[in-house]
Amino acid sequence: MSNLVEKFGEYSHWRSGVVRALERYRDAIQAAGLADEGSQQRITRTLARLAEDRMTVAFVAEFSRGKSELINAIFFAGYGQRILPSSVGRTTMCPTELMYDASLPPSIRLLPIETRATSQSTTDLRAQPDAWTVMPLDVASTDGMLEAFRQVSLSRRVPVEQAQAYGLYDPDAADSGMTVGADGLVEISRWRHAIVNFPHPLLQQGLVIIDTPGLNAIGTEPELTLNLIPNAHAVLYILAADTGVTRSDIDVWREHIGASAGRMVVLNKIDSMWDELRGPAEVEAQIARQVAGAAQTLELDASQVYPVSAQKGLVAKINGDAALLEKSRLPALESALSQKLIPARRELMQAQLHAEAAELIASRQSLLSSRLRNVVEQLVELKSLRGKNQNIVAHMMKRIDMEKADFDASLVKLQGTRTVFGNLSAELFAHLGTDVLKNNIRDTREAMQSSLFSVGMRDAVKRFFTEVEGNLILSGRKIGEISDMMAVMYRRFSAEHGFALSTPMPFSLKRYADEIAAVESAYHRQFGAGALLTTPQLALMQKFFDSIASRVRQSLLLANRDVEAWLKVVMAPLEAQIREHKNQLKQRRNSIERIHLAADDLDVRVTALERMQADLENHRQALAECESGLKAALVADAPVPAPSMAAG
Repeated sequence: MSNLVEKFGEYSHWRSGVVRALERYRDAIQAAGLADEGSQQRITRTLARLAEDRMTVAFVAEFSRGKSELINAIFFAGYGQRILPSSVGRTTMCPTELMYDASLPPSIRLLPIETRATSQSTTDLRAQPDAWTVMPLDVASTDGMLEAFRQVSLSRRVPVEQAQAYGLYDPDAADSGMTVGADGLVEISRWRHAIVNFPHPLLQQGLVIIDTPGLNAIGTEPELTLNLIPNAHAVLYILAADTGVTRSDIDVWREHIGASAGRMVVLNKIDSMWDELRGPAEVEAQIARQVAGAAQTLELDASQVYPVSAQKGLVAKINGDAALLEKSRLPALESALSQKLIPARRELMQAQLHAEAAELIASRQSLLSSRLRNVVEQLVELKSLRGKNQNIVAHMMKRIDMEKADFDASLVKLQGTRTVFGNLSAELFAHLGTDVLKNNIRDTREAMQSSLFSVGMRDAVKRFFTEVEGNLILSGRKIGEISDMMAVMYRRFSAEHGFALSTPMPFSLKRYADEIAAVESAYHRQFGAGALLTTPQLALMQKFFDSIASRVRQSLLLANRDVEAWLKVVMAPLEAQIREHKNQLKQRRNSIERIHLAADDLDVRVTALERMQADLENHRQALAECESGLKAALVADAPVPAPSMAAG
């Protein structure tokens, strides 16, 4: 079992342990009567986040660098042969995602290349099942899977005009003449995008593998430039030891990948330097020189470049040749990938889950403490009545009535706050809502279509980003006003009525602003003011804007969903304690009123409250155990799962 498979299995088991601990905690607060809409919603969203957690690894290179072979060697050697097509020349003609969705049967979904003639992005088309050609995937037949996977290597020849309409041919490019055949046709991919739903053990645990076409696709397929590559948790940039770093390699590295977290360079095909006429030390020195040269060109430390032979590594795994596997250096790459990818993802998830758990636990503890405190106060109050005359009991009833009157007055003020809360929420969605974005997108498309020059198109897109970012800023201010107002109400009710309330749950739109800024940055790299744009590139700019609009729309839809959830949650702790306090005032008055009418009811009520106190203490202990279990699960080291044959 490779280190990568082992670490991924550990991460998956850790995640499962957190799910079980969170479900136990959910059951405990329900049993204690402490569940409300806010807590239920928070737990449901956290469980959904864990269930939907994905780790994406993208393989990027020029064609014939061995991307598909490397994927076969790392992930699919256990099948005893190549699963992804791998041969001389181009084999992956369209972006291909390998993943697993249990709600769908094993299949390959293929998006026809003709969809590039529409204004819809690949992301938009994912939600339209009828737009895809679906082929079943027979996972019981290795040959059947291999045949189905060959779909991603299919191409077709089309007239130059058609290729231009799809944004796949630029007559002004330096090598454009070389792509046109003697028949005047251009070879293009048959498919725009492929999604393989495949029950591989690692894919079932949340791994997503992206196999990209040659580097020229990065400049022409917005889905790669704006979505798949920037959002990948790890990007393996593959060079060939026999060709070194080419000009196009350098350009794509600098413009689309770069030396950021999770970005790794793989120097493949080192077996081309294995030579029986040279000694091992000489071969080693030659490989080291190639590594140093690639690192210098890409402005990296040599330790960040991993020399491998994917082909020999695959053969070694299939044949069980440990010596050849070590010589291929594939285990070193797998180990580095597991150390860079998985711990970073786990730390991010832990930080998010710790924050969610801390807020959830604090709110439930606060509610339970309030309930327990009031039971204790009632006990003290009732026990103090033993031997007292009716006048004192009547006086206590009046005091409770005064407390209720004060509390009711506070609720009147809260009603005014709710009105302001509703108005601010409406103003927030007036800036953040999707209707505003639809108008921005429509206006930008119209401006681009009416402009014949690159300056006009660039200005239209610049205005689009300015408007979107401005609306996010205005939305953020409204969120700040709501937070400040709720903090005042939290403090007021805590001071006036003894509520145990911490500060309101914070919320920020920074994550979404950063996502949109990243999209804008990718757009500027592609079509910035310094780029000379030809007529075909202006058409490509419009296609990129379609993907930009789709990506921004997705970000804002998520922002709207999260804001709606926050607006419900931010008021929930206060409303929960208000309900609790109202019930407790009512119970106190009823108890004393019954005692006022029948003195012998006092001991019965005291006994009932003592039982209630004992029950609450038991719930507190059970909750404490579940809280400890949840905290332990978040930091636990999961056991290593048993290896699977197909995991390579």
